[in-house]
Amino acid sequence: MALVEFFSSLGLPYGWAWVLSQGILILVLSVVLLVMLAFLLLFDRKVWAAVQMRRGPNVVGIFGLLQSFADFIKFATKEAVIPAGANKGVYLLAPLLAFVLAMASWAVVPVGPGWVVADINVGILYLFAISSLGVYGIIMGGWASNSKYAFLGALRSAAQMVSYEVSIGFVLITVLLFAGSLNISDIVNSQGPDIRGWNAFGILFPMFVIFFISALAETNRPPFDLPEAESELVAGFMVEYSSTPYLLFMVGEYLNIVLMCAMLSILFFGGWLPPIDIWPLNAVPGVLWLIAKVVFFFFMFAMVKAIVPRYRYDQLMRLGWKVFLPTSLVWVILTAGYLIVFDRLPV
Repeated sequence: MALVEFFSSLGLPYGWAWVLSQGILILVLSVVLLVMLAFLLLFDRKVWAAVQMRRGPNVVGIFGLLQSFADFIKFATKEAVIPAGANKGVYLLAPLLAFVLAMASWAVVPVGPGWVVADINVGILYLFAISSLGVYGIIMGGWASNSKYAFLGALRSAAQMVSYEVSIGFVLITVLLFAGSLNISDIVNSQGPDIRGWNAFGILFPMFVIFFISALAETNRPPFDLPEAESELVAGFMVEYSSTPYLLFMVGEYLNIVLMCAMLSILFFGGWLPPIDIWPLNAVPGVLWLIAKVVFFFFMFAMVKAIVPRYRYDQLMRLGWKVFLPTSLVWVILTAGYLIVFDRLPV
């Protein structure tokens, strides 16, 4: 709103002032996200290297800090090879769709008090809907490649994402019961000023565990990277992609991973709130607290990849449908009963 008022004071009509302010917000968020993603990708590779007792990227730039940018230049300048039998229109649209949907999800994610592109009242519903659409980019890429390996990887990914989205949906319901709102900023504010009110340290702790593991499966992260299992499917649905289209798939995937880290922070760990509401902790800008929590969960995602062996596909499906689904459904009932019995229903 401050930007709208600023441009309105310059004599611009309100409509143009709103469009210009939203455009600036979207541009700033996109640039910050992509630059942050470059360093998180390097951090990811450094964590794996440390676990395996090797150096990791350390040549391009000081401590290898420019490695991700060098990789970007390599992908952007390589020739895009399109298979002869591919459906070229769908083949090129698929990675663009995956990237755009991953970016669009961030429109409702508040990174600080009032720091959000669209502070809508149904933010969680929007986020769940947009993230569910991400599977279409994967299906389109696998089918349009005209490769059996790519198509099998796409089908695996679709089945996996649908299976674990059901559990994530029930987890979100338990959080919404405590918050009494679908607005993501309200969910953060409902967790109180410090760690005592955070959802992860109460009756919702099992839901935090389920959400964390489901987030790994939803984003195809190890040990649930069956759609891209190199030993079984030759890199899955992206096997026929190279150059910029491959880069868009990869960036979209990492944007979803960071989004899940942000949602873990917002839903269960107070978002931008400090752990203790005392000076100097409450003097630190909220956006820095959220970034710190996102980096911590990203580190946890990297450690899981480094130390946990890959699941078999039947184990993956069994965990989603026979363990997480009934557990989350029962916890919805228990959470509602707890709020009623102890008169904790939000006003």
